[in-house]
Amino acid sequence: MTLAELKSALPESKLRHGAQWLFSPEPFRISKKEAREVDSLGHSLAMFQKASESIYQRSALGRLPEWIADLLDTGKPDWMVKIQRSVELRDSLPRVIRPDLILTDRENTNGYALTELDSVPGGMGIATWLSQVYTAHGFEVFGGANGIADGFKSLMPDGGKILVSEESADYLPEMSWLAEQLGEGYEAIQAEADDVKDDADRYRFFEWFDWQNIPQAKKLASRTNLTSPCKPHLEEKLWLALLWSPALKELWEKEMRGSHLKRVRDVVPFGWPMDPTPLPPHAALPRLGVNSWTEVGEFSQKDRRLVAKISGFNELAWGSKSVTIGHDLSGDDWSAAIETASNDFSTQPWMMQQYQSGRVVEHPYFDEESGEVKIMKGRVRLCPYYFIDAKGKTKMGGTMATIVPADKKKIHGMRDGILVPCMVEE
Repeated sequence: MTLAELKSALPESKLRHGAQWLFSPEPFRISKKEAREVDSLGHSLAMFQKASESIYQRSALGRLPEWIADLLDTGKPDWMVKIQRSVELRDSLPRVIRPDLILTDRENTNGYALTELDSVPGGMGIATWLSQVYTAHGFEVFGGANGIADGFKSLMPDGGKILVSEESADYLPEMSWLAEQLGEGYEAIQAEADDVKDDADRYRFFEWFDWQNIPQAKKLASRTNLTSPCKPHLEEKLWLALLWSPALKELWEKEMRGSHLKRVRDVVPFGWPMDPTPLPPHAALPRLGVNSWTEVGEFSQKDRRLVAKISGFNELAWGSKSVTIGHDLSGDDWSAAIETASNDFSTQPWMMQQYQSGRVVEHPYFDEESGEVKIMKGRVRLCPYYFIDAKGKTKMGGTMATIVPADKKKIHGMRDGILVPCMVEE
């Protein structure tokens, strides 16, 4: 397979950003053990979201401490909070989830570090196209050529509309292409143009923080056939920190089967809500060993292998826009970042996770100018797409790998990053 063959197979839209990523002559190989782990992880993550929903709703009803729901509702309008607590949406949960899994060294971790859990994921069009192209060239792609497309179709089996907001307009070409692959009855339209006058199923490809720019947002939010539903609390990264909260330890153990809870904790780095509320003099932030976030801001570079980021409901909460890596900053910049997070917390919560370094791998890619095959030493993010059917069964549709140069600490789609599907080693 050549670079010219790959590029000639691109649809006219080029899917996103003019297909400005590095192409590779082969998929990214994962071991059989890694494939089994990725394949089985989806159900545990679905159980984690189900438990999170239960904890939130019970807190909202006063059956659990009210601070839980109050924290997760911070910054959201009253109408949105009311809808996500409504009886009508009681049984509605996301039916597609995509974690960001950083491939790590197994000597120090369980092989993956889950840094995000997205229920409004991008990339499904690109991942489907990549899966189809590499399959056509003889590779046995993990999940199959159409696993993601079939999974997406299961969300709206009788057809429907894919709503892409202006804020997410970069993704409209790939979602339009995906709709074409699904066949008659599917279309991608601008979310702002939807009059919501029909009963068709809808897939939401916009974030709730952008609701004021979408005229029919409130009407859409109350729909039970909207995927993912209006449950903005579930889109908060704070859940990855609350998973480790000492105050919620017994609650998680009651809400989740032990094997699922262990599986999730195995891959989610330890985290903290960056709540600046003063602690008693004798208390300390778990594992950080200090009494306040101000002291965390004074950590030496060696001690600040930590990542801070906005939890959600903000334009900076996606695409790594707010991600702040402690050991990558000067002492003054780190201190300022901690101060910002503390000052924002009452209106826009931040959370922190332990930093997990990605494993360095080697993978071939095509030089953009010459078409020559070269080797990149890079770090990898795996993005498996899981789809949940009406009976709660979870299926992995496919997994896309993003490989960036090893000196990059943030792993996301970029001009010097490779995008490929995965395949399982023989």
